[in-house]
Amino acid sequence: MAAAASLLFPASAALCLAGRAPRPTSAAAGCSVPIPSPHLSNGSSRGCVLGVGISGGRAPGVRRNAAAETYVPGSGKYIAPDYLVKKVTAKELEELVRGERKVPLIVDFYATWCGPCVLMAQDMEMLAVEYENNALFVKVDTDDEYEFSRDMQIRGLPTLYFFSPDQSKDAIRTEGLIPIDMIRNIIDNEL
Repeated sequence: MAAAASLLFPASAALCLAGRAPRPTSAAAGCSVPIPSPHLSNGSSRGCVLGVGISGGRAPGVRRNAAAETYVPGSGKYIAPDYLVKKVTAKELEELVRGERKVPLIVDFYATWCGPCVLMAQDMEMLAVEYENNALFVKVDTDDEYEFSRDMQIRGLPTLYFFSPDQSKDAIRTEGLIPIDMIRNIIDNEL
C-alpha cells in the first residue's frame, strides 16, 4: 500500500497512509501534506458518512484483535461478539419501539467499518453495565439493514436514537461520536 501511495503522494504522505505517522494537522505533526479523509462527515473526525467506498481506513486483511472477532461467511465481514448491547433487526426494533416499556430505549445505528462506531460501541457497553435494568441498549448494523436505515434517514454514523418509555414524547436523535456524559444527560434528564 505504501508503494502505491508513494506514486501518488510525496513520501511523507505515503507514511501517513501506511499508518506509520499520525494524521497530519500541521507540518509539525510529521506529515507536511494534509490528506483529507473522504469517509468523514463534513470534514469532521467524529463520524462516518454512509455510501462512500472507504472501508474504515484499515488495510484489507488487517484486523486488530483477530482472536476476538468472528468471520461471517459470505459477507466478507469480521464482527466482534455481542455483549450487553444486542444487535437487532429492523423488525425486532419496530416491536421494541411500539411495545410497552418501562425503561428508555437507546438504539445505536453503526457499521463494522466505521471507526467512531467502534468507540461509541465501547461507551454503549459501559452504559449498559452502568444502567443495568434502567435502560435498554440495542444496535442496528446499517449494512445489514440498509433499507431500514435509509427509511430512518441515517446519513452519518454512529447515529443514536433515544426513545422514552412515554410514547407521547418524541425520540431524540444524535449523529456522530458524542461524549458519554452527553448520553448520560439525555437518558437521565430528557427521557
